[in-house]
This record gives sequence, C-alpha cells and structure tokens, in this order.
Amino acid sequence: MTLRLFDYEELYQQLAEQGAADWAAQLKAAGAAAIQSDRHGKLAEWTAAWDQVVVPESTVFEAAGRCITATGKITDQERWQLERALRTLHPWRKGPYDLCGVQIETEWRSDLKWDRLADRLELRGRRILDVGCGNGYYGWRMLAAGARLVVGLDPFLLYVMQFEVVRKFAAAADPVAAQRHFLLPLSDREIPERLQLFDTVFSMGVLYHRTSPIDHLQSLAGSIRPGGELVLETLVTEDDRATVLVPEHRYAKMRNIWFIPSIPMLLCWLQRTGFGDCRLLDVSRTTPNEQRSTPWMTFESLSDFLDPGDPTRTVEGYPGPVRAIVSATAR
Repeated sequence: MTLRLFDYEELYQQLAEQGAADWAAQLKAAGAAAIQSDRHGKLAEWTAAWDQVVVPESTVFEAAGRCITATGKITDQERWQLERALRTLHPWRKGPYDLCGVQIETEWRSDLKWDRLADRLELRGRRILDVGCGNGYYGWRMLAAGARLVVGLDPFLLYVMQFEVVRKFAAAADPVAAQRHFLLPLSDREIPERLQLFDTVFSMGVLYHRTSPIDHLQSLAGSIRPGGELVLETLVTEDDRATVLVPEHRYAKMRNIWFIPSIPMLLCWLQRTGFGDCRLLDVSRTTPNEQRSTPWMTFESLSDFLDPGDPTRTVEGYPGPVRAIVSATAR
C-alpha cells in the first residue's frame, strides 16, 4: 500500500456509503483549508520529517498494550534517522510509542487513563468519533479493542503529523487497519446538527477548554445515533453540590481553562443536553507519574503547575487537577 499524506478519500467514501455524503464534502473542503493555512509555519519541515520516515516491509504493529509499538528490521543508521525525524515533531504529548526501537516517552501516560475505562466499554464493531484526539493514541487502542471505524478530530496540525507518521507503520503492517483510522485537522465545530452517525463518541480533555461547554455537549449529542454512547473525560471540582469553578485568569498556568464543573453539575449538563443513563466511571487525581516533562516533551508540565508547598493546589491556589470519566446514552 502506498500511503499519501493527508489522504482521506477512503474516509469520505465510507461516510458517503453511510448516508453522510454532505458531511464528507464539508470535511473535504474544511480539511483542505486547514492544511493550507498552517499557523505555525512549520508544515514544510514536518512534511520533510514524514518523508524521511522509512518503514521496514516486515513491520508488525501492535496497539493492544501500554505502548503503541511497531517492530521491524532496520539498521542503526536508519534508527538514528528515524529518531531525528520523530524529534522534529516535538512536543509529543500523548502516548507512549515505540517505533522500531525509538521509544517515545510522551508527556502523558495515556495508557493509565485508557486502563481506567477500557474494561467498562464495548467497542467491537462500533463507529467511533474521537474529538480533540491529539495524535490518535486512543484511536489505535480503540481499533485494537475491535472498533469498526475511528474518526479523530484535532485542530493542531502538529498532532495530525504525528498521527500520520504512526499511520505509516500501521499501513505497512496491515493496510486494512490503516483505512479504518483517520485524523483530520479539524474540531467538533465541523459537526453538523443532528448528524446522528456514530455509535460511540469520545471527548477526552476538551470540555474545560470550551468557552461554552453546553455548545460542546450539544454538538456531541447531535453526532451520536439514538442509543449511542458518549464517553467524556474532564477536569472536575470535588464538591457534592452542583457548582462550577471559573478561574479568574489561569488554572495550572493555562489561560484556556474556562469552566470546571463538580460531578453533580456535569451530570446536570449532560441531562440538559440530551443524554440519559449517565454513569460515573472513574475519578482520579492527576499526578506527576501520569503527566510530566520528558525528553520528548521538554516544556513545563504538571510539577511546574502545582504549588511546591502543597501539591494538592495549583500555583494559583485552586484545587489541583482531578479528572472524572463519565458515560451517557444519547436519547
């Protein structure tokens, strides 16, 4: 299989066959515009890195364990060239990956989050939308769990490029699998009202970045077929009341944190936006074991965001990050 960069034609065909031809055309136009308007000015550099990744013919691709792995016979020189290309795509935030011996220790131990929910979900044969998916780590885990199709949306082109590199290895190992997982450089704002296409929709770590969480939940509700499932992970406040934390300026040094609900408030939002059978799957405090700086993500991370005298508080004095995972059924 010859793989082309940003090749979504197979996805558009599948969507058309599923009665979503209009959405496929919308995605095609929006995706082309997103790729042409590279906001970082590094698209040529990233494309060159993608071109430099040579995948061995005998590649074996595995996504069922902690680490997304690709194994194959390469020389030490080829491994050095591969690592140089992969480091061009810094920072790597979701993972980990091991690509032919190049071990990418990402900022997030995403496998820990996946382990909290994987046994609670049935993904076999399901069409899945993964909103704000980063570089597609969870999508590979979904495919390994039996998903029929995974469509990821993330507006950050760097993460899309990271996905495209990993997809090279997946395509060499199993061309069919590479045609079941796609990541477009777009956001959930491209989802039309009442699309009602997907069996399961994931929103992991997106809600608190939205200036309108209600609009986000309504968009997700419209994308799911009646009776389908939403899996949502978000920051929450530990309060038995229906309350919302609205940071005055920053939260954990981040400017783009707008609303952090308590669990009762989150469940209320879900019920008001068209969901039922809401279930709390997990509540966990984020620790530096799960989110940290690494040689593959050298910027500040969680330890820098917490009060050094009280790691249960952020540097601004807010409660430290606690995350909840909930599932709900679209009515």
